[in-house]
Order: sequence, then structure tokens, then C-alpha cells
Amino acid sequence: MASILRFRKLCYMEPVKFRTFDESPKLYQKLDKKADDNNVILTANSVLETDTKKKKCTKKPSKEWRCVDTCCWMIGCLCTTWWFLLFLYHCFPATLPGFQVPESPGVRLKRDGLTANHPVVLVPGFVTGGLELWEGRPCAEGLFRKRLWGGSFTEIFKRPSCWLEHLSLDNETGLDPPGIRVRPVPGLVAADYFATGYFVWAVLIENLAKIGYEGKNLYMAAYDWRLSFQNTEIRDQALSRLKSKIELLYVTNGYKKVVVVPHSMGVIYFLHFLKWVETPPPMGGGGGPGWCAKHIKAVMNIGPAFLGVPKTVSNLFSAEGKDIAYLRAMAPGVLDSEILGLQTLEHVMRVSRTWDSVISLMPKGGETIWGNLDSSPDEGHACQSVKKGQYAPSSNGMNANHTDINTGFQVKETVKCGRIISFGKAESELSSSQIPNLDTEEFLRSSSSKNVNSSCGEVWTEYDEMSRESIRKVAEKKVYTARTLLDLLRFVAPKMMQRAEAHFSHGIADNLDDPKYAHYKYWSNPLETKCCPEVTNSVKWDICLRLPDAPDMEIHCLYGVGIPTERSYVYKLSPTNKCKNIPFRIDASANGDENSCLKGGVYFVDGDDSVPVLSAGFMCAKGWRGRTRFNPSGIATYVREYKHKPPTSLLEGRGIESGAHVDIMGNVALIEDVLRVAAGASGAEIGGDQIYSDIRRMSERINLEL
Repeated sequence: MASILRFRKLCYMEPVKFRTFDESPKLYQKLDKKADDNNVILTANSVLETDTKKKKCTKKPSKEWRCVDTCCWMIGCLCTTWWFLLFLYHCFPATLPGFQVPESPGVRLKRDGLTANHPVVLVPGFVTGGLELWEGRPCAEGLFRKRLWGGSFTEIFKRPSCWLEHLSLDNETGLDPPGIRVRPVPGLVAADYFATGYFVWAVLIENLAKIGYEGKNLYMAAYDWRLSFQNTEIRDQALSRLKSKIELLYVTNGYKKVVVVPHSMGVIYFLHFLKWVETPPPMGGGGGPGWCAKHIKAVMNIGPAFLGVPKTVSNLFSAEGKDIAYLRAMAPGVLDSEILGLQTLEHVMRVSRTWDSVISLMPKGGETIWGNLDSSPDEGHACQSVKKGQYAPSSNGMNANHTDINTGFQVKETVKCGRIISFGKAESELSSSQIPNLDTEEFLRSSSSKNVNSSCGEVWTEYDEMSRESIRKVAEKKVYTARTLLDLLRFVAPKMMQRAEAHFSHGIADNLDDPKYAHYKYWSNPLETKCCPEVTNSVKWDICLRLPDAPDMEIHCLYGVGIPTERSYVYKLSPTNKCKNIPFRIDASANGDENSCLKGGVYFVDGDDSVPVLSAGFMCAKGWRGRTRFNPSGIATYVREYKHKPPTSLLEGRGIESGAHVDIMGNVALIEDVLRVAAGASGAEIGGDQIYSDIRRMSERINLEL
């Protein structure tokens, strides 16, 4: 009987450790002699309970809390909070009790009797249009016709190296690398949203739909914003498609002229189109001198970058701006850590320097427009918020009184903004007599300037081919203006500049009879006049048009003001003991006094956070105003500025009165202006000029022959 009971214990009492019986031999002997079924079960249970209690009493060593655990905990909290807020957002009713949602301009204007009239063409700007994959390398398997740019951006995290490879262009041709075809997303969805929940054109499209617009009279002229403007025609026939679409909209909508609404870089892209469409083939579209006058009613330029954007300089020179400089100052080990080895800025620089379109945004007009070592047209402001009273815009040709503004800029100090790059804060303030002259001949790359450590970086940039001696030479020149900046970039990025300068120019036309201005590289620069190829010296100069011969066409400059906008930079050398880094960076420790425009190594002026007022407004305020050599047919121009007002609550989202470069697309006043012009109103009927800034004073300080 005892043998049978022991066999049962082996089969059914596995949780019981035999070591318990080994440690208690007397108990084992007692069970062996006197056990019966009930006693064995009771005894085994008591032993099992004893063993369990011992286990519970034995404390496990506490797990050490590591840095990774903290990061995971923080990410988990953020994700949980985000999903909770998203859940609440979808649970709330469309209209909360006690909160009145502002009526959209489209609904209000429709009630007033406004209806769709002229067809509308939208032209997106830099980086806001979606790009999709049509052919790729093996690493991009499964991404056919999926968005690589715009949308969710999930591929950045899944396969970042592959993603960067497919967004880059060929360093020699500026077109697709072999085996890769990335194309713009067609239709209105190309740029309605940049990312999920972040609108670009969506709000304007929705309001246009309220008064009757749809696919038959509304078109998004999507193009590959990475390419040079002429290459969009060479590769994709984008300019020919735009010409055909405008002609189709004109015919199918009762021969009504088209209203074109470009944004940001799309403004100078469409400026290129205006010259391309009238130029004879093969260089142009062959529309003839009267094409624009026949097909276009008005061009309403939103956030125009006519004369370039200074922040492009910092992006090309060191792949950073005010935000990156601030991040470096707050967390210096994140971007520059050799342990992590991310080389984020090097990747950004390598890819962005293959995009020829970036060069189109370089400052145009040289020192005449942007200032020299001693002065600049937009100097004389302090970034001090003044709270005195409301002020009204100027619409009668006089500037608003800027001593009584609610928030913004007032005359306070003289800042030498013409020095777009200064190596050191002191150098940005020195008199010009104390600054060494820049000899262009010294900026010539020689074989002796090759970097012996050029192979040390995993991410190749053109800085890898520069020696430390050449890098120090750049810093020794102290300051660079809009004129010498081009020499600087030719020195530090010769391959990029050689390729891009075949497509873009940044000067001012001096000799109108020079046949070189017939080339397409001058078409996107409003300061360089193009002469028709068939023109001879016996023909009057006003036939060589910068703007088309379309006196009934209107040009509007619509942009935000009241936001500190990057204008010039204080730089320093990066640590010299590192190999895998960009040798220059913004000196975030350079700051002015409390009311100074110098913050974190960046000088600020009035603008829309991306484009300074000078670039956005000069051509409409003076360069094209009336009959000038840049506008010989006298096309009417209007300046419409929108005072920035941040959102008053979370319910306003990014703000319905914002003047920021992209957020202005949701500005109700701007949307109303666009809708009224599309419905048939003229610039005078919507109020003419609306000016808050000092654009007229700036324009008068520019000594340019008109």
C-alpha cells in the first residue's frame, strides 16, 4: 500500500518539492508506515502550503531603474495623454455649450449672395506638396505609390536611410538618381494637408466650396518642389500641364479668366511660368505675348518670397535655423553626440543640397536690396512688444503710425542687418572700416585644401573635402553680405552651386539689351528683365517685359506681419576635434539687451516668421507699382498685410487671425479677400492697399532705378 501511495505522489503531486521530504526524514518514515489516503493528502497539502509561504516570504531583489526605463515611461505617459485627449476631442459635440464657433467666410459670403465666378488655380510652395514613389530600390519594397513626403511620415521611423535615399536627387543632374522615380501627388489632396491634422490649403478649399467651387473650376497645380523650375518641365512637363489646364478652365467656364493663388516658393515658380508660357519653344511654352492677358484675371500671392528668404542661407550653410540653435543650447548633447552617432544635421544637409529649388530662395538683389556693411533698408527696429492701443491699417498711401501699435516693432536701435552672416557678436556691430575686405579670388578651392580625414564621416557632405585651414579662412573673413554670400557658398559647396546656378540668378538687371536675360535662369527673379529673343536694338525697351503685357491683370501681395522673422546670424566655429560634424554653427550664446532683435545668435525683423516684409512686399509696394522697367504695361499691384494675432483659445486651433507663413492660409480675412476676387471683385473693390508695416519706408530707402 505504501508503494502505491508513493507512486501516486510522483504522478500527481508534482508541485511538492522532494527536498521537503529529504529535509524531514522522520516525517517521511511516519508517512511510510501509517499513511492512508486521507492522511497523505492532508500532509502533502500542509507541506505545499509551507513551501508556498516560504516562497512568499523570500523577497526578490529589486530591479534597477535605468535611463531607458525612464524614457519608456515618459513616452508611455505622452502617448496615453495624447490618446486620452484625442478620445475626449471625438466625444465632445461639434458645438460646446457656451462657446460660439466663428462663422466661416464662405458661409457668410454665400449668404450675402457671393457665388463662384472665375476658375481658381492653387500653386503650392516649398515642401508642402506630397510626393509618392513610382520606382525604387529593393529597400523600398511595398511602397509603390505610397507617400514618401506628406501624410503620416511613418517611413522615417521604419527605414530612415532608405527614405532619405529616395528623397535625394542626383548630385550631377539635379534629376532622379538611377532606379528611383518619386513624383508629385496629383489633385487637391496633394497639398490640402501637410500631415494628419495639419492643414495647408484645406481651409481655403473648404471655403471656396461653400460658394460653389468644385473640381470643374478649382485645380491644384502640384509639382515636384525639389526640382529647379525648368526641370519640372523637362522631366514632368509640369509647366505644359499647367498651361493646358488654365486654357481648359478658361474655355469650360464660359471664357472667364483664371484667378491664380500661389503660396511661398510657388509665387516665384508661377513667376517663372509667366515668362515660360509666352516664350517661343523649345525653351518656352509658345503661348505668345497675349497669353497672360487673355487667360489670367489676377495673381494673389500668399506669403510671397519674391526677393528670397535669409533663413535659406543658414539652412544651406549649417543646416540649422533659430529652432535648431535653440535646441542645441537647451540640449547640446542630443544633436552632437558621438555616442548616438545620429548625424541628423549632416543627413539634412546632404539631402537638401541636392534640391535645386532651395537656391531659388536665396536672397536676390544683392546689397542694393538687403544692405551692405553699414546699413540696410529694414534696419531701425527693436523687437519690443508695445502695448498702448489698437491701430488701423493704412489704405490711403500713408503708413500706419508705428508709435501706437498694439504689438510689433518700433524704432529703437540701429542693427546692421546687411551682414547676413557674422562670425562673432562683436563683428556684427563693428564699423565697416574695421572689417577686412573679402577677396573673391581667395575663395578658390585648390588641391592643397583637401581634408585628409574626408573619409571619416559616414554621411558625406562637401565640408568633408575642406581642410581645417580652409574652414578657418571662412571664419577669418568675419562678415558676409548678400553679395559675398554667393562667393561663400561657391567656396563651401561648389558642386551644389555649379549645378543650381545654371537654373537661377540672384542679381539686378543693368543692361536691358543684354541677350543673356532671355535665358530661363533669370525668369524667377523679378529684378532681372528678360529680353525677347526676337528683339533687336531698334525696338523700344518696353517690349522686353519683366511682367507680361497684361494691363488688365492684377497682382496682389498677401502676407502676415508682426512676427519676429530671421534676418541675419551670428556664427562660430564648431569644435575642431570632431571629424563627423558641420564645421560652423549659430552661436546661441549671442544675445542683445532686453529690447534687442538679437536672440540666440539670430537677428530678427518684421515678417511672417519665414519671409521678411522686405522680400514679401517690395515688388508690389514699389518695384511693380505703376509703370516701371519691371512692369512696363502698368499692371495694378496691391499690398494686403494681415496683422498677426495668436489664437485666444485651444478651440481656435492655429488661429483664425494668424499671420504666420503657413497658418495664414486659415486667416479669415485673407480667405475673404481671395473669395471676393474669385467671385469677380477687383483689388480696389476689396479695399486696395492694407499696410501695417514700414514697407513703404523700406522701399524708399532702396536705391533702385525703376
